[in-house]
Amino acid sequence: MSSTWKCEEARVPPALQLLTPPITKFKIGLCQMSVTPDKERNIVHARNAIMKAAEMGAKLVLLPEMWNSPYSHESFPVYAEEIDAGSEASPSTAMLSEVARTLNITIVGGSIPERSGDKLYNTCCVFDTDGKLKARHRKIHLFDIDIPGEITFQESKTLTAGETPTIVDTEVGRIGIGICHDIRFQELAILYAARGAHLICYPGAFNMTTGQLLWELCQRARAADNQLYVATCSPARDVASVYVAWGHSTLVGPFGEILATTEHDEAVIVSEIDYSQVELIRTNLPLQNQRRGDLYQLVDVQRLNC
Repeated sequence: MSSTWKCEEARVPPALQLLTPPITKFKIGLCQMSVTPDKERNIVHARNAIMKAAEMGAKLVLLPEMWNSPYSHESFPVYAEEIDAGSEASPSTAMLSEVARTLNITIVGGSIPERSGDKLYNTCCVFDTDGKLKARHRKIHLFDIDIPGEITFQESKTLTAGETPTIVDTEVGRIGIGICHDIRFQELAILYAARGAHLICYPGAFNMTTGQLLWELCQRARAADNQLYVATCSPARDVASVYVAWGHSTLVGPFGEILATTEHDEAVIVSEIDYSQVELIRTNLPLQNQRRGDLYQLVDVQRLNC
């Protein structure tokens, strides 16, 4: 009986009780930045973009996927950092920590290649206002694609998939973290919503093929289906690079509406998030109460095993 009860508690629905965020209204900054083979330049450039977003009033800043490294199999091992080994071994995260503390902001640090033992991960680090590492998300769903004549890329050739969904409590509320291809899997977003997230951040680098077709569609679907905010941040487009990013960093509201976006060039976008809109929309259209748990269920494995 106890095993059955635990399983029922882990299923979605039911959801965890939503926590009241420390603040309910704030500005988010999306830093769509160019990425070059010069790692030191990328770090300085990211720092400047974060500072610009903060000057524009952002209390939460999001960086792109693979912002310190070109997106290529050859680059991942060369640019990879050992995040737990200190500032010399991980200058990218050291910068994020210092800037978060100095500016008193929360940073969802896009992603960088991470080395752990003999494995490489595509990893997003979240830093709180005190500069401490609050969470680390290793990309769960690796991007393997083969469309003849369009694009072929296999992240699994060099990267290892993460094993843990990531949700983190910050000064700007409870945030779920995904990286790029993670957005394609609605189960992860449903899980984050059930754990009480009001916002999901997806640093990503959709390409010129999937970007035009799916980038906006996936963002709006994840936001509308789960009645929460979705923020994405892409590298700026570089047509000379091996992997050409689509760009179009975006903030989507809990009704699936686009609140702010840009094209493919470098840009710092700042827009407002108002969590009261999440509660209003969930009250007006109570999808959580309308789900048919008697017909379909999703198991939150971490909650099941805790």
